[in-house]
Formats: sequence, C-alpha cells, structure tokens
Amino acid sequence: MAEIASQTEKRTPHHKELTGTVVSNKMQKTIVVEVTRKKAHPMYGRVISIRKKFYAHDEKNETHPGDVVKIEESRPLSKLKRWTLKEIVRKTALVPEVDIDAGTGVSAGAKAAR
Repeated sequence: MAEIASQTEKRTPHHKELTGTVVSNKMQKTIVVEVTRKKAHPMYGRVISIRKKFYAHDEKNETHPGDVVKIEESRPLSKLKRWTLKEIVRKTALVPEVDIDAGTGVSAGAKAAR
C-alpha cells in the first residue's frame, strides 16, 4: 500500500538548466543566450569550446547583452523558444552608446551642441 501511495505522489518535473551569456535582447520578451561548453575532442583529446545559442523567454525584459543568466527548459513557447529565464546570475555594467561620426571623430551629441 505504501508503494502505491509513493507512486501517486506528484513529483516536480526535473528540467534542464544552462548558464550562459545574453547576446541579444532586441525582441519583445525574448533573449538570445549563448552557452559555451568545454569538451574533449573524440579523436585528439584536445579540449575545445562548443558554443550554442538558445532563445529564451524573458517575461519582464530585465536582461541586457552581457548579463550572465541561468535558463530552464520549458514547453515550446514558439517556433524557436524552448527555454525560460530562471535567474540573472551577474548583471553587466551598462555603458551608454556613443555614436561617433565616421569622418570627424566627433560624437553626434557634441556635434549638435555646436
């Protein structure tokens, strides 16, 4: 009887988790995470790094490129999205974008002030 009760208990599903760097957040509620894995070459034994990009769901649009995040496997959310953002491990320092004019070397903001 105890065996049947333990089998009917609801288990929490175990989902895969990956840690990677956010490459892009230009889509709405979607981020692109690049995961780098170290693996020994099957024939030569040299350690090589394998990179793969995953599309993940970011409900609050809270990540930026360069952030290190942990993503979790989920049900298919779209054609390419199979992962959701679980947590932000480390945030990157946000640096304001500088638009430098090609020929003059002067930023667009300084040029408009003249």
